[in-house]
Amino acid sequence: MCGVLIVATANVNGIRAAFRRRMDAWIADRTPDVLLLQEVRAPDELVREYLDGWHVAHEPSELKGRAGVAVASRFPLREVRTGLAQHGPAGEQEPPVDTGRWIEADVVLPDGGLVTVVSAYLHSGSTNPGQEHTMAAKYAHLDKVTARLAELGEAAHPVLTAGDLNIAHREVDIANWKGNLKSAGFLPDERAYVDRWTGELGWTDLGRAHGGDGPGPFTWWTWRGKAYENDRGWRIDYQLANAALAERALKVEVDRAPSYEERWSDHAAVVATYDL
Repeated sequence: MCGVLIVATANVNGIRAAFRRRMDAWIADRTPDVLLLQEVRAPDELVREYLDGWHVAHEPSELKGRAGVAVASRFPLREVRTGLAQHGPAGEQEPPVDTGRWIEADVVLPDGGLVTVVSAYLHSGSTNPGQEHTMAAKYAHLDKVTARLAELGEAAHPVLTAGDLNIAHREVDIANWKGNLKSAGFLPDERAYVDRWTGELGWTDLGRAHGGDGPGPFTWWTWRGKAYENDRGWRIDYQLANAALAERALKVEVDRAPSYEERWSDHAAVVATYDL
């Protein structure tokens, strides 16, 4: 047993901007052991500069200024795997829009045990006229995610898949659910994927399991208007645990900043404490 392990996942909305807004102070106060970051949007050397002192695995997007996912750990990383091309049709190349969206790392705990962590940034998609291709890309990516989750879910050791999944699963996961029934991120076909992950594939949505019946706690709010002050948000950031990990979760918290001015991203970090 290694004791308590604190894992935080956060869409940083650009690591440069997040650190300008004092994300480093939040890290120092929160003292996570593992950070799972999405929308890093920076070259590798800069990511490692910001995360100096950490063991870092980073997958940038082929599209400059887009996406990017990273794992930062206080403990060594044994193996790192990026992308989901191998989980699509044989010989399929991952399109640039899919890169910088999925990274796995095996974290070596102090007792020699392993916990596999995934930092995922799934497509947002759009239902606006002329944007139908973005939903096609999202569903194609979700099929690959599902195939990989089916494999990871069967692991005997602890596995955590976390990040910005860009899907609000239930009505309690979005403040204005009635007004978003036809919006990307809350479409029935999208939500059905999460049904399968947390049903047939056996993953536990720790945010909901430890967050009560809702509504919320939300994890994303637009920068515009009074959405943050009025808590008109979406719960689209998750920590999904396989069977070997779910029972070891002690608590899961959404680190909502005290005020709009103190936010370092348009997302709040989801922080889980595990007894490993």
